[in-house]
Amino acid sequence: GRRSESRGIHPEIDLSGAPEDPGISRAHATLERQPDGSYAVRDPGSTNGTRINDEPEPIEQGRAVPLRDGDRVYLGAWTRITLRAR
Repeated sequence: GRRSESRGIHPEIDLSGAPEDPGISRAHATLERQPDGSYAVRDPGSTNGTRINDEPEPIEQGRAVPLRDGDRVYLGAWTRITLRAR
């Protein structure tokens, strides 16, 4: 998401810097570590949705979607985060 001092929002991955994507909500999506060490993404209710890989439809709001190595998470108008296993 994007930082908001007035709302007290300080995301770990702050997408408010240049070049700023106008389609990113303040609390757009969360990456959640799962018990097995993998990650899932959850969209708490962003305005523009969160998509995974080449799926045309955004993920269901509020539902954790498991991620795998190489998955691409699309946020806002053009921001992409690619997950890589270490």
